Amino acid sequence: MARGKVVSQEEYETLAALRYHLRQFLRFSEDAAKQVGLAPQQHQALLTIKGFPERDCVTISELAERLQIKHQSAVGLVNRLVAQDLVVRQSATEDRRQVYITLTSRGSELLLELTAAHHEELRRMRATFQGLLDRIA
Repeated sequence: MARGKVVSQEEYETLAALRYHLRQFLRFSEDAAKQVGLAPQQHQALLTIKGFPERDCVTISELAERLQIKHQSAVGLVNRLVAQDLVVRQSATEDRRQVYITLTSRGSELLLELTAAHHEELRRMRATFQGLLDRIA
């Protein structure tokens, strides 16, 4: 950050309000995951797998990077998801040493349910976020 830059009270208020509303959305997301029997990080993992660019599977390393967790934490997370029949491990056809994590049909159904709830909440919050982002620009 540049030294000597003057930040207005309105800028502080806008940033504080944006952070507040982001936290409200995150809280909604955490609660929605818990209501369907998932830990919030499990929901994030399912979304990461399904939403990975150009494919619907990830390696453990890719999952760890996307969730910003350590590799061994990602392994434990995947183990728990496998035990709940939400994901499966599959060896890559081109390199059998490479293992991909994909959603099961149960994992896909749960993610679809959560995604619908998240879309509804984001539509509800759209005007608030848009207004705050317009004030920053």
